[in-house]
Amino acid sequence: MLLKFIALSVAAAATLLPDTGSAAPAPAPGRYKLESEHTFPSLEFPHMGLSIWRGKFNRTTGTATLDRAAKTGSVTVTVDTASIDFGLDSINEYALRPEWLNTAKFSTMSYSGQLVFAGEQPVAVDGQLTLRGVTRPLRLKLNSFKCIEHPFYKKEACGADAEGELDRAEFGMKQYTEDGAGRIRLRIQVEAVKED
Repeated sequence: MLLKFIALSVAAAATLLPDTGSAAPAPAPGRYKLESEHTFPSLEFPHMGLSIWRGKFNRTTGTATLDRAAKTGSVTVTVDTASIDFGLDSINEYALRPEWLNTAKFSTMSYSGQLVFAGEQPVAVDGQLTLRGVTRPLRLKLNSFKCIEHPFYKKEACGADAEGELDRAEFGMKQYTEDGAGRIRLRIQVEAVKED
């Protein structure tokens, strides 16, 4: 009789426990607008082998899509090349010249790509960078990726820290590229808010 009572009690308790066998549904697919005030592509490269120069672009626009259930997504970013900022006016002006960014002819650069998932999480973007009218493949590694409800907008917001590397000589910026000096490391902090 005691064993029967224990068995009935266990069965009753089991009906009160949450069902852990089924995962919570993934958030609905969405389109996101990049937050220009929180998205700053930056770059760094060696200066004569003596130090590392770092600069960032202050004006960017773009959109992204994310479908967690299908494990797909995309990103498209446009950067105002004249917004380059090294923190030193003379270097900023040099970067705009024809042998470098050539902003008089190429006022923007762009990047578009597809998210790469590992399990449930995006870990990279496989895309194409267009700079100075030249398009080359560029993979960006995602060091972090997170989505939350934005405390002010009351919408989902996603952010990431991405990085990649390119050879500027491949984009026509061949001056001073000896001994690997043409390698540029990109770091991109990005935030985007889901559109209605």
